[in-house]
Amino acid sequence: MGGPSDDAVTGPAVGGVSRRGVLRAGGVGVLTVAVVGVGGLSYRAYDNEVRDPAQGHAFDAWRQWREERGYPGLAAAAVLAASPHNTQPWLFRVHDDRIDLYADSARGLGTLDPFGREMHVGLGCALENLALAAAARGYDAHVAVRPDPADPLLVARVDLARGTARGSALYDAIGDRHTNRGPYRDSEVPAGILAALTALTGDAAPASVAWFTTADAKHRLSDLMVTAAEAIVADEQQSRDGFGCLRSSGDSIERHKDGLTLDGQGLNAPITAAAKLLPATSRTSGDRFWVAQTRTVHTRTAAAYGMILTPDPRDPAQRLAGGRLLQRIHLAVTARGLAMQHMNQITERIDRDRSLARPAQFEPALSALVAQPGRQTLATFRIGYPVRAGRRSPRRPAAEVIR
Repeated sequence: MGGPSDDAVTGPAVGGVSRRGVLRAGGVGVLTVAVVGVGGLSYRAYDNEVRDPAQGHAFDAWRQWREERGYPGLAAAAVLAASPHNTQPWLFRVHDDRIDLYADSARGLGTLDPFGREMHVGLGCALENLALAAAARGYDAHVAVRPDPADPLLVARVDLARGTARGSALYDAIGDRHTNRGPYRDSEVPAGILAALTALTGDAAPASVAWFTTADAKHRLSDLMVTAAEAIVADEQQSRDGFGCLRSSGDSIERHKDGLTLDGQGLNAPITAAAKLLPATSRTSGDRFWVAQTRTVHTRTAAAYGMILTPDPRDPAQRLAGGRLLQRIHLAVTARGLAMQHMNQITERIDRDRSLARPAQFEPALSALVAQPGRQTLATFRIGYPVRAGRRSPRRPAAEVIR
């Protein structure tokens, strides 16, 4: 989400974390000391929130989501869902007896998501959070997907009536769920946990989940991901569209309350702090960093890969169902102490080729790997036990997305 990024899907924009020389420099301690004595670096440390990165207003939504009451409180839970590159492509309209969920077409990813695949998956994630919050807060919710064919931006209508509160572990995990782009431990995910995650499909059908756990399957999928990442950064427009999601300073994070940040890239604390003290990288060096992370961290430390499959990934209703399942899995993973990262560079290249009417470069190899007739890949992710916890991403609060 290339992720439904935090919390969102990883893509070339994450390359902006590669501040010049940080990852190859051994003198992180020198940079940390310098911030105390050099005025310019001291200001930059303040501006980029080196010491306490998630205390600004852009992160209030994570701290206050349980406090909002009534229908706005349901939207407050929904805005903490995963979305592609943390674009948060949702708007809500509150009525006396329902909430309407709209796609915000201005928050698309351009050539990274030319057909809105990832946007709809992210909207499905938000819809799942909203439904979980409704149940936990004593509402009976009836979800109608794409209720008005004349209005394609109206993706779901949620009719609400007072009922009995039904809390859940998934609801409780909403405020702790973050995309974790750091390394994962060398530990297998037990088959029983994967089976429990598979059982979450429920009313998300026709979406389903497939797991890739053998060394051969993981190797083949990893190779495809790295090759797709290389193709994205070689495509100048995809590279530019991804780089536009980067928020490289505290000021830009507070202003936009979205996008990908240094703190969300899974680097250790000293490297993250050092990166914030240095000038922002160029797009091309950032791209190189993302490809390197994909090769040496993201794919190398994946304990298992998962794929959300549907009969037709081009069907918006199936995308929404897949997004709901994806969010359930991410919440369940969080509740069990595991980590998850959305990794959609392969499908981003598939859609790019299709949008340009070019021969399919990645689709045949991906279909051969999935090997499920009548099922196609909607979204891909990795899971495992994290070396370090994922961090919060900036979020627009409910008040800014309710119309």
